[in-house]
Order: sequence, then C-alpha cells, then structure tokens
Amino acid sequence: MSLNKSNNWSIALVMLLSIALCIGIGLSVGSSGLESLQNAWHDEVAWQIIWDIRLPRTLGALAAGALLGLAGALTQGLFRNPLADPYLLGSASGATLGVALALAFFDGNQLATEVLVRVGLTGAAFVGALLAVVLTLVLAKGVQHTMRLLLAGVIVGVVMGAMASLISLMRPDILQNMQGFLLGSTAFIGWSACLVMACFLIPCLCFAWFFGFAMDALSLGESTAVSLGVPLRAMRMVIVLLVALATGTAVAQTGLIAFVGLAAPHLVRSIASVKSGSLALLSALMGGLLLLLADILARSLIAPQELPVGVLTAVLGGGYLLWLMYRNQNQGALR
Repeated sequence: MSLNKSNNWSIALVMLLSIALCIGIGLSVGSSGLESLQNAWHDEVAWQIIWDIRLPRTLGALAAGALLGLAGALTQGLFRNPLADPYLLGSASGATLGVALALAFFDGNQLATEVLVRVGLTGAAFVGALLAVVLTLVLAKGVQHTMRLLLAGVIVGVVMGAMASLISLMRPDILQNMQGFLLGSTAFIGWSACLVMACFLIPCLCFAWFFGFAMDALSLGESTAVSLGVPLRAMRMVIVLLVALATGTAVAQTGLIAFVGLAAPHLVRSIASVKSGSLALLSALMGGLLLLLADILARSLIAPQELPVGVLTAVLGGGYLLWLMYRNQNQGALR
C-alpha cells in the first residue's frame, strides 16, 4: 500500500517536473524565438510578448488540458468504459452550436456586435455545452441508467452537430470563424481565460478526489456499490456536473481539442495502478502535459506559422490509440 502511494507520488513529481520544463520551453517558442525571453528584463516589447502572450497561452494550455484529462477520467469511471470520451454527453456539439448561433445572430449589426464582444464566443460555447448536458439528462430521465445516459448523449451530440452545420451552410460568412473553433487553438488565451479555467479546475479536482471511494465502488458493479452504501444517483449527478463544467470551460476557451481527455487516463493507467481519486488527479496532470506538448509542437513545427493544436492532438492521439489497439491484438494473439 505504502509502496503504491510512493510510486504515485513519484509519477506525479516526474509529471510536475516535465510540466515545469515544458512551461520554460513554451516561453521560448514564438516568432521571435529565444530573443524575447533573453531581452525580457530590459526590453519593454519583449517583456510584453512574454507576459501578455506566451505565458498566459502556455498556462492556459496547461489548464485546458488538465480540465479535459480530469473530465476523461471521470467519464471513463462513470461509464466503466476506458474508451469513453468527455464529449460523449454532447458538450462539444452543444458548444459548437452555441458558437454558431452567436456568430449567426450577433454578427453583422452594431448593437449585436457590442453584445457579442461583452458576452463573447467563449460564453456562448460554455452555455451551449451546459445546455447540451442538461438536454442529455432530460432525455435520459436522470442518471439512474448509464446506458440510457450514453445513448442520450450520442443523440444530442449528433442533432446539435447537425444544427450547427445547417447554420453554417445558411450563413457561409461565419465559416471561417467556425473553422477556427472546430480546429481548436490556444493562440487567443489570455489571463482572464486562465483565471476562469483555474477557478473551475481547482474545485473540480477537489470533488473528484472526494468521490474517489465512490468511483472505486462503482467500478466493482452497481450492486456492490449499493451494498457499500454509495448513493449512486447523487454520485452520478455530481460526476455528470463535474464533467460538464470541466469540458464546457475548456472547450469555451480553446475550441474542440480532440483525444486529450481520452488519452490522458490511458497513459496514466499504463504507467501506474491507481485508485479513482488518484487517477483523476494524475489524469489532470497528464492532460495538461499533453496539451502543453501539443501547443509547443503546433508553434514550432512550421514556424513562424502555426498548426491548429486540435488537429495536432487528433493526429497524435489517433496514432496512439491505433498503436494501443495493435499492441493489445498482438498480446491477445500470443496468449
């Protein structure tokens, strides 16, 4: 028991050191390269580049990845399926629809533009994500049956995604802005976005740790969890709320980032055997590290231009899952 805890602390320390290293690299990557970092203390422009652009972008990528990693661990625990994705409850499609509606109805006249600036596309995406999860809960008639909840989430995701596509076809002038949201980007994250994500991340982590025992009991089966005194309905409702808040906050600030929430818990399980509470915390660290690495690669691979970070995570995450499937098939054949 103590050895397992010691191993978990070692893994967390290694990830924290890796995150610190990536933050340092993130401050050095940009159109002006290391020059801005070297001259930051005596050059006002260089300091502004580091403080107002690179640092919030780097920390924002860390926070968004941590939110997605945490949401992925909670979703997989809720559905007891390692292939469950935090977008399964319809939050991604709801956020996309919210952005499409905001662009379609508010873009074009002066009064509406002022509203759009005040509320922001991030607010529209966040509200859309939460409404999608609420609609999923209504269609599933609560959280009593996880399979019904899963099917309702898939239906809501498909319908809202189709509605967002229809709005984009009716208003082709919003396609460019929609494309930026769908591809995912950390380029526009500022200090306010970092603050918002931190305000949601910290309580979500605390609740995830607090419900670790209940998640462990649920992993043994619903009947076992009930026999251990776990209030399944209340626990599921809290987990769904945490997943909705975490994914909605991340997607609202960065757009759609693929595979981070799915891959982070897998990577943690591949290097450690942990309980649900520790898995949630380590998955948050792993998710932050993954998105940090993806953001650095997106800025540096074709510098001075940038790749959409969502596309990069999709390619790398898809490749990882294909390799994982291939490895599992080979191990099964050997057995």
